[in-house]
Amino acid sequence: MRRIAWFILLCAAAYVSVDFLHSAYAKYSSADPASHGLFDGRQGWLYTHLIGGALTIILGPLQLLRQRLAAVRPIHRWTGRVYLLSMLVACAGAAGLITTSPAPGEIRIAFAATMLAWLATAATALSAVLRKRMAIHRNWMIRNYLVTLAPVNFRLLLPMALALGFVPSPTLIATLLWVSWSLPLLVFEMLLRLPGIRLFTSPGSSQLAHGSSGA
Repeated sequence: MRRIAWFILLCAAAYVSVDFLHSAYAKYSSADPASHGLFDGRQGWLYTHLIGGALTIILGPLQLLRQRLAAVRPIHRWTGRVYLLSMLVACAGAAGLITTSPAPGEIRIAFAATMLAWLATAATALSAVLRKRMAIHRNWMIRNYLVTLAPVNFRLLLPMALALGFVPSPTLIATLLWVSWSLPLLVFEMLLRLPGIRLFTSPGSSQLAHGSSGA
């Protein structure tokens, strides 16, 4: 039952992620400078961020599934390295976009906070796996992937906010950017601590038993 629930969750994440990637490609692949909007003249940073981010979005569900399959753990390790490298590439693009952005400060701060949360969760997950703390590593990789999906969540939240009557503004955009990753993390922490919920691995469960199995 637990594996079925995981499969459904990851399929749902994969569906909305593919839809997001398709929309981003359709929006920014045009040669018309007008299609780039605020990113005109900064396409290098934009494409760096999009390519790295697209790889992390695609590889994330594969990583979370492969952690459960002993036969593909060597592949899991290598795709994990590609995932982290892609994340660093995306962060480099994000840093370039933030520092060159004409957007108000509150929006740039919200983007920077998202990038820092992305890096911090990945660094903690990497530290855990290097210390053979496999259950802790898995939970931090789940947190990291929740931050990875922040742009996908933002794309869902913005039209919902507008439909509820909120007026588009820098404050609204910044707020939704914060919510797009902090709310999923909050929900994850609550589920992790609820008694009887075994969808996620608690930090103290069987990590020593799996400590010799690798990342």
